[in-house]
Amino acid sequence: MAKKKSNKNNSNSNDYLRPLPAKGWVILGAVCLIIGGLYWYLDARTGNRWVFIPQIGIKLPLRYAIHGIDVSHHNARIDWVKLKNGRTGEVGIDFAYIKATEGATHIDKQFERNWKEARRVGIKRGAYHFYNPRVLSDLQFENFRRKVQMQSGDLPPVLDLEVSAGKPDDIIIRGVRNWLTRVEQHYGVRPIIYVNVHFYKKYIAGNFDDYPLWLAGYSRTHVEDLASDAHVLFWQHSEKGWAPGIRGFVDYNVFLHSISEWEDL
Repeated sequence: MAKKKSNKNNSNSNDYLRPLPAKGWVILGAVCLIIGGLYWYLDARTGNRWVFIPQIGIKLPLRYAIHGIDVSHHNARIDWVKLKNGRTGEVGIDFAYIKATEGATHIDKQFERNWKEARRVGIKRGAYHFYNPRVLSDLQFENFRRKVQMQSGDLPPVLDLEVSAGKPDDIIIRGVRNWLTRVEQHYGVRPIIYVNVHFYKKYIAGNFDDYPLWLAGYSRTHVEDLASDAHVLFWQHSEKGWAPGIRGFVDYNVFLHSISEWEDL
């Protein structure tokens, strides 16, 4: 009985080792062609020219010419000279958005250095404020105003809306509107709103359609369907890139319009 059982097992093992019949190879080849064709179609349809850049560890949409990052104290002490000189082929760090403030009193501990260094090495800079719905928007504006002194060539200020803190929608919308209005009055330039897709649909669409947007969408290959009626300036497409002069992961962004529009901005 043991011998017969062994033969049966050997027979089954031999069955698994048999070569795939011709029909199987045809089916397998067809599946591969369909998958490859679908991938090619989606890539061609968006036209974003996704290319893996080994030095930064992610794919970049090389359809767009202007690439940049956003940083805060979480990125520790940045070597801005290395960052500026770390261009790889047609890709470099053209701009950096730098966290300045949060809520009514918090100031990012690396902001002052990052703000000065970005301008010194020639990387176009912008400042952003992390909005806290629990805090009066007037106080949040004053915190940002006291810390951020803009100069010619700086990018527009950004309101980073990522948390709701359990506050009602109307309270958040009213506070965001007040912050945006006061910032525009003070700096003379319309600020940009940074949100993910969910927050865009919940708070921004229908309420702030005349404001430029910076949208975060890491799992997407294009952004045409994110906000078809909005003026989207920036797309944050990855949070896991590398950059020369920065330890750990950094967020990567792209400017979605022409170089001439970039210069106007």
